[in-house]
Amino acid sequence: MKHIMKKRLSLLLAVLVVMTSVFVQPFSAKAQSTLDIEAESAILVDAATGKIVFAKNADEALPPASMTKMMTEYLVWEAIEEGQISWDTTTQISDYPYSISANNSFSGVGLRQNKDYTVRSLYEAMAINSDNATTIALAELIAGSEGEFVKMMNEKGEEMGLPDYKFVNSTGLDNSSLGDNYPEGTEPDETNLLSAESSALLAYHLIKDYPEALEISSIPATEFDGQQIRNWNHMLAHDTTFLKQFYYEGVDGLKTGYTDKAGYSFTGTAERDGQRYISVVMKTASEEERFAQTAKLLDYGFDNFETTELFPAGYQLEDQSSISVAKGKEDVVSVSTGQAVSFPIQKDEANQYSINYTLDEEKLNAEGELTAPVKKGDVVGSAEVVYEGENDYGYIMTGSDGPIEIVADESVEKSNWFMLTLGAVGDFFADLFTTAADWVKGLFS
Repeated sequence: MKHIMKKRLSLLLAVLVVMTSVFVQPFSAKAQSTLDIEAESAILVDAATGKIVFAKNADEALPPASMTKMMTEYLVWEAIEEGQISWDTTTQISDYPYSISANNSFSGVGLRQNKDYTVRSLYEAMAINSDNATTIALAELIAGSEGEFVKMMNEKGEEMGLPDYKFVNSTGLDNSSLGDNYPEGTEPDETNLLSAESSALLAYHLIKDYPEALEISSIPATEFDGQQIRNWNHMLAHDTTFLKQFYYEGVDGLKTGYTDKAGYSFTGTAERDGQRYISVVMKTASEEERFAQTAKLLDYGFDNFETTELFPAGYQLEDQSSISVAKGKEDVVSVSTGQAVSFPIQKDEANQYSINYTLDEEKLNAEGELTAPVKKGDVVGSAEVVYEGENDYGYIMTGSDGPIEIVADESVEKSNWFMLTLGAVGDFFADLFTTAADWVKGLFS
């Protein structure tokens, strides 16, 4: 009896082991394809290529709160680059930003009037401590008024190709919070709007054009006007016990945001082993949750994707490896991709990608031929990478997945006049013979 019970117990354990192996799988790339992000909208983007690797309601325009300040940061960097201001330029605080700084509900750094502040100190208070008054002071310095600065913000948004955006002030506060100081040209009940996709694209441009911005956004705490100010990005290496729980290796930016309308949002970025991602979560439930959801997004990117060269430079399709050439010393020219095609893909999915060629019809004659002379490296068409799996989210910028140029691999010189004449004579008699043959055939048909 004991032997039978022991045998049954062994069998039961074996079944449990099998069931465990079936149902308790490691958290693999396949499992993560249904990543559950607890936010109204979210996106994860490869910072090198702009490839979107995850998106949730990413085109929904929502109030971004202080994530708006990334655009103000960009315009400050641009003004410095163009020589309009420098880090050492000083300015004083007008009544408008002073009133914002004196309002305890905005938790400002406590700006003082009749005091010179450098652009550097104002920028650090804005980028590190998300201070609103210093943001307004910078907007006024650059454009003369916040209303004029808002025009610059919207123009830059259009130039960047942000798909869903509306800027009505430089800070991300609701205009209703500004009292009578809401910027000229806007309405008192308006607020800024960005989609997660637009916020990620704005961050992409800031990092790409001014990578030094990360040197400031990565500072956990600093001194301002005799006081310590802290970064609201808790995923940095803070020195307090409470904040250490949010630390995430590689995070060095960018901007948090909170208002009653916006909820808790965060545009973050992290780099590990040369791979950088930009993440956005909007309208999460709490301050802690925005960092937890960001960590979940970044883990998904780092754990499940790797940048892979899918097609090398010089790649050829078997049935489209050459193009006929008219009036050349050679009848055909070899063609291939002009550059390597690389971006992050889920591990073991390289076989899910193929490539298609499209020749530039404007460069072909009526017979679909190139006309000599053809120079090595001439662009003769473009290629498109096709993903045959699920959830291809595309790129953060329109057209960033192309064009992949198809180029001529060698030069083909134009044939000399004698050979062209012989060819023309040959073509004439060939056409004449064909016409005659068709005529004779018609007589007997």
